[in-house]
Amino acid sequence: MADSRAQAAPGTELDTFPRLLMNHARVRPARPAMREKEYGIWQTYSWAQVAENVRAIACGLAELGFKRGDRLAVIGDNRPRLYWSVAACQCLGGIPVMLYQDAVAQEMAYVLQDAEIRFAVVEDQEQVDKMLEIRDEVPFLEHVIYDDERGMRHYTQTFIKGLDEVQEMGRIHDRNQSDFLDGEIAKGAGDDISVMLYTSGTTGKPKGVCQTHTAFISAARGGTEFDRLTDREDILSYLPMAWVGDHLFSFAQAMVAGFTINCPESGETVMTDLREIGPTYYFAPPRVFENLLTQVMIRMEDASWIKRTIFHKYLEVARRCGADILDGKPVSAGDRLQYWLGGLLVYGPLKNVLGMSRIRVAYTAGAAIGPDLFKFYRSIGVNLKQLYGQTETCAYVCLQPDGQIKLDSVGVPAPYVEVKLADNGEILVKGPMLLKAYYKRPDATAESLNAEGYFMTGDAGFFDEDGHLLIIDRAKDVGKLNDESMFAPNFIENKIKFFQFIKEAVVFGNQRDFVTAFINIDLEAVGNWAERKGMAYSGYTDLAGQDAVYELIRDCIEKVNADLASDARMSGSQIKRFLILHKELDADDGELTRTRKVRRNFIADRYAVLVDALYGGKPSCYIETQVKYEDGREGKISADLRIEDVKTFAPQAAKQAA
Repeated sequence: MADSRAQAAPGTELDTFPRLLMNHARVRPARPAMREKEYGIWQTYSWAQVAENVRAIACGLAELGFKRGDRLAVIGDNRPRLYWSVAACQCLGGIPVMLYQDAVAQEMAYVLQDAEIRFAVVEDQEQVDKMLEIRDEVPFLEHVIYDDERGMRHYTQTFIKGLDEVQEMGRIHDRNQSDFLDGEIAKGAGDDISVMLYTSGTTGKPKGVCQTHTAFISAARGGTEFDRLTDREDILSYLPMAWVGDHLFSFAQAMVAGFTINCPESGETVMTDLREIGPTYYFAPPRVFENLLTQVMIRMEDASWIKRTIFHKYLEVARRCGADILDGKPVSAGDRLQYWLGGLLVYGPLKNVLGMSRIRVAYTAGAAIGPDLFKFYRSIGVNLKQLYGQTETCAYVCLQPDGQIKLDSVGVPAPYVEVKLADNGEILVKGPMLLKAYYKRPDATAESLNAEGYFMTGDAGFFDEDGHLLIIDRAKDVGKLNDESMFAPNFIENKIKFFQFIKEAVVFGNQRDFVTAFINIDLEAVGNWAERKGMAYSGYTDLAGQDAVYELIRDCIEKVNADLASDARMSGSQIKRFLILHKELDADDGELTRTRKVRRNFIADRYAVLVDALYGGKPSCYIETQVKYEDGREGKISADLRIEDVKTFAPQAAKQAA
């Protein structure tokens, strides 16, 4: 890859995103910067076109009164014009604040108030309606600008404008004051705040994390150098723009390396669009990889006997030697031949179905990924790696080097990053990617950094003999059973969620005599399994309570217990009792964050009667729960939940049981 830093105009430095963008427009004007699938057709925008559109939006915002330091809310699915609005805001020295598009209006109201948002660029009518719903609660909000004009014809409020209109205003402004925007870009500095991203809020109100241009550019540059990314990469941008991972991979790294961002038509068409684009670079949280594998396994169960036989035969070959072949390790000629045949018959077609035929580098982060799931993708030839990071570190702390992949680690400290452990095992990090501050929270900012300037991640872990970092759990979540056995809930939950039939798990055990679990079944996977067995059911609650489903889940948990029994640190944390919840855990009900992280304390309080029943030895417990529906209505779901015991294993018997 040509070093874009060498292309800078004399006397300037590519230390802000607007300067990087304008540099790409000069250096590679005709190269595709973004694609968007609309009405079934891929529309392509070159770097020169992106720069022109960003210029128009920026000047239009300035015409409306947008000032340096103002915050701009950006709400919607991944759309080129929303990414352009982020860049336009940065051109003016403003701070873009992305919100989760599936958040309800009241959740958005908190961020809009906290960030003192004056301008909002939203995707469509749905998001405009949310702004109207909370308008009286957000007095700072002066302008709402929409991208998609469908359904907007009869909205007459003067503070609502279409992005087309704003761009046209901007083009006139730019013609009349042609040196204005260049002057604004020139005022920018690397230490300016480039974006504000809100934490997921697992334990309290979300905090606005202020990150500078230098922080994200350093993280992006380190990642592109580490994995030798070039301007020829293609990435599918479908994860929420409000998530730090999307901002690093789809915005910052594209701005640094100059590769192409591809926006799918909708959330429902991601798999189709993934196959059509065939990205070379891919990023997804573990749940996406879990869902993809679940869909594959469900389809295979419905395939003919001969297809299933071939599939499972060559999957065994892949498990035996696939990851070693990918890492360039020695493998026998016989296994290489078998693997080559498997590539023709199984792995190649499978990767094509998954849209992963061209992937050179794939990453997962956001939560721990089950070792078996991780190994599956690597075994079929997908170069899947883990990274470790947080919103406060630009999602950039550790990366896994090619050829040194360990299933249970998150790799080594990334370029420019220093990592060490506190006496209590907490992971401490330092580097240019650290947050500048929490917005309006000097107390929280001071508490997050120790006296030496290290960010205290709140995660517990340790380094292995090769210098790879292993994450155990959130430091505050790691506890002990009454017999002093270690209890790491997230570690256990991730093992449970590896099974395709289990969507979510929440375990309890700190300062208790034993470990118990709440289980959410995966309705699609278990429903498909039930239909093949001829079982009738009327919905989630009915299916979750059936005897055969309890037997299925008990079998999964006993396998987890056998696995835990083989781990000297965790053998005392085997699950003794469980129940299957009568409803799916839902972000709208406050049980999950918008990034689908479990809000453990909230769940423990909300379902305290079930926790008491698990530890009280009861065989069942009646529960009635208030729920919110997508249309805003509220209702109740009730059920008499069964509670089942699970077999546990002595540590020395673990290998036999597994």
